[in-house]
Amino acid sequence: MRINKRLSNLGFCSRRETNRLIEQNRITVNGELCKQGQWIEEEDIILIDNKPIPLKDKIYIALNKPVRITCTASKEVKNNIIHFMNYPEYIFPVGRLDKASQGLILMTNDGDLANKILESENEHEKEYIVTVNKPFDDSFMKGMSKGVEVCGAKTRPCKVSRVQEDTFRIILTQGLNKQIRRMGRAFGYTVVRLERIRIMNIKIDGIDIGKWRNLTEKEVMELRNG
Repeated sequence: MRINKRLSNLGFCSRRETNRLIEQNRITVNGELCKQGQWIEEEDIILIDNKPIPLKDKIYIALNKPVRITCTASKEVKNNIIHFMNYPEYIFPVGRLDKASQGLILMTNDGDLANKILESENEHEKEYIVTVNKPFDDSFMKGMSKGVEVCGAKTRPCKVSRVQEDTFRIILTQGLNKQIRRMGRAFGYTVVRLERIRIMNIKIDGIDIGKWRNLTEKEVMELRNG
């Protein structure tokens, strides 16, 4: 893998920060100065300031993201999630939850686990409560559950159930960009409130908006085995 991904997966620093370290000639690979985007092997000896990469404790956090916060580790983006949390260690969001949506997002410095959770073919469940701009009938729920043509592809079949006349619960096993909003729009509905309440075995229960908690060892184990 590339040096940037390696350091991110180890929880040392972001890919952007890796580029900065390379520019400052602070990283060597097998005794040679590292180049931007350099490909490395598992057995390569990587030194930063002539010292081995320090091992970081793994961090696993469940955050209840408010609306208007952007899920990006790019600090130049206004209202980014890193600035919002102001966490003392390097962490990054696992996937995305669009700016207009609220709810559960996982934060970590464990790149390997993040990649496993995000891998599309693993079909991990994510659950949402969605309110649209007008009441819907049963045919809407049936159509949503069968899969919808969005962005030139049909979404995977999913589970949809009614909560109120204008609110439904949906469980997805994929994460296309703004998928639920686009699915609703295909049937003539506009999403006015979207909250993610579960990612795999992790639920948002008990976490106030804007707050977070550390995952338990059992929860992390279940994520790894999921």
